[in-house]
Amino acid sequence: QVQLVESGGGLVQAGGSLRLSCSASGRSFSRSIMAWFRRPPGKEREFVARINWSIGTTYYADSVKGRFTISRDDAKNTLYLQMNSLKPEDTAMYYCATNNGYEYAYWGQGTQVTVSS
Repeated sequence: QVQLVESGGGLVQAGGSLRLSCSASGRSFSRSIMAWFRRPPGKEREFVARINWSIGTTYYADSVKGRFTISRDDAKNTLYLQMNSLKPEDTAMYYCATNNGYEYAYWGQGTQVTVSS
């Protein structure tokens, strides 16, 4: 059974940084796509970034490009999201997810990020 557990959220001032972690277990992720999504207060869930676990290629939403970095540690089966130059509009619940085929089928419980102005 795939399990994803996020951590690292918190309260930070605008311009600050946070690093989110997502500990993954339950299967091999060597052929997986793993991603970060977020749900801002009162809004729909939105894509943030994704990484091809085996080859490391990445893709970002325009809103975070140049400020956020997605990475993974294969030995620890852990996904990361380094968030720099945080803005109040980055306030959201952040989720990691991984695919089963062509859809994101497995989700973590989320970690809250709040950026104060």
